[in-house]
Amino acid sequence: AVRRTAALRDRFAPGAPLWISESGESACGGNPWAKGFTDTFRFTDQLARSARQGVQVFMHNTLAASDYALLDEHSFAPRPNYWAAWLWRTFMGTTVLDAGAGTTGLHVYAHCLRDVPGGVAVLAINLDRNDTRTLQLDGAGKLFALTQGPAGPAEAALNGKPLALGPDDTLPALHGIAFEAGELRVAPASINFLSFEGAGSSACR
Repeated sequence: AVRRTAALRDRFAPGAPLWISESGESACGGNPWAKGFTDTFRFTDQLARSARQGVQVFMHNTLAASDYALLDEHSFAPRPNYWAAWLWRTFMGTTVLDAGAGTTGLHVYAHCLRDVPGGVAVLAINLDRNDTRTLQLDGAGKLFALTQGPAGPAEAALNGKPLALGPDDTLPALHGIAFEAGELRVAPASINFLSFEGAGSSACR
């Protein structure tokens, strides 16, 4: 759909930005998994694929109404897709990079690291529910691994710690797990944001 729209844009309005103005897991009357962690794999992959195809603005419908909203419509507690959107906005800048080839069961995307000149952010999605996957990394950085929380599909955890708002609805502090260059194994069924602040990428300056 993005490719077709881009072709029409190039024909009738060259240079116009591409926006996805409504998105949510609600096709065919709704998806029973839309409010749980399972849908977060679809959501993050769609964000990354859209950006790679030139989409500059991505809107999610809705914020706090229905089963596919980012917030629970009764308690306004963040759902897993909210936390994914927060991490995306924290790490993934607007410049899309070539992430190279991935491995089976692992979707890999790269952007400039937001607000860090020269920095690089990588999103690595491990769809395998049982096995880890290995990334070959050229530099050191920090890992922020999003997984389903111990309370079940309604909860997301970051590096094993359940995510929740603090007093006065403050966002939790972000603490990554440091890693060195070489092999990095990512957990089964995980959505991994990797931050390379010292990458020194010429494309990200």
